[in-house]
Amino acid sequence: MDRRNFLKNLAIVGTAFTLKMKGGMDVFAQTIANQENPVDLVAVLGGEPDAMFQKAIAEMGGIGRFVKKGYKVVVKPNIGWDKTPELAANTNPLLVKEIVRQCIAAGAKEVIVFDNTCDNWKKCYESSGIEAAAKAAGAKVLPADESSYYKEISLPKGKKVKDMKVHQAILDCDAWINVPILKHHGGANMSISMKNLMGIIWNRRIFHISDLQQCIADMCTLEKKPVLNVVDAYRVLKTSGPRGKSVEDTVLSKALFMSQDMVAVDTAAAKFFNQIREMPLSDVQYLSLGQALKVGTMDIDRLNVKRIKI
Repeated sequence: MDRRNFLKNLAIVGTAFTLKMKGGMDVFAQTIANQENPVDLVAVLGGEPDAMFQKAIAEMGGIGRFVKKGYKVVVKPNIGWDKTPELAANTNPLLVKEIVRQCIAAGAKEVIVFDNTCDNWKKCYESSGIEAAAKAAGAKVLPADESSYYKEISLPKGKKVKDMKVHQAILDCDAWINVPILKHHGGANMSISMKNLMGIIWNRRIFHISDLQQCIADMCTLEKKPVLNVVDAYRVLKTSGPRGKSVEDTVLSKALFMSQDMVAVDTAAAKFFNQIREMPLSDVQYLSLGQALKVGTMDIDRLNVKRIKI
């Protein structure tokens, strides 16, 4: 990609940066949101995971806007793989720890962290560093490896998926926060916020043989949506996803995206990913399919976006 097109395509995140194939990204420009309207989406670049969350949530009105005193809260990271943080297969534990900490500081009665993992859940929780981080911040960590933890709900707006079994912790909570990592995915092409919902359901295996892209979009029509989506792009798995093979598959990009709109935040994150590795939005079909189902919007230009450089 030549420099002109490279910078043009970066308009979505309001920044221009130099990509170092072995390292991170250096931001050297930013755009400020229209302060007359509420912020719809925040993009932060250049900080550590906890610091970027602190900046982003402040722009969104603070954690108290989403978590009230006495709430039962679920924080749902990607913990799908028996991999350590530097391999970027799972959400960064420092980000999870900070979100839990802020929820409890806001007066949450209980914070639960879980994921329906692909590898052995105990190994995933330990290797990812998320179990230790979540507990250190005051959260409870639950398993999700048995069907008895799930309850079937209907999806009247779904095209392919008309019902699914959702983890009881999601159904019982007052609010839940979706915290995916931005990464390549061999089946869906990209794994971000919408795809991360596969970790709250039981009967997901059929998705992979029944139009995965439409199934992901259908899944996101569930009535109890996350109150907030926080995309961890501190380290990005650029290839060999969703599991990854080595550190060479990753880029230290030091970014974070936040929005209540799953489609919008995933569109922004996918455009960001496209500067690391070519991945047209048309290849991430669940974005447009989700928009068609009114899950959210891909038209980021019409949103109030705040861009921050640390």
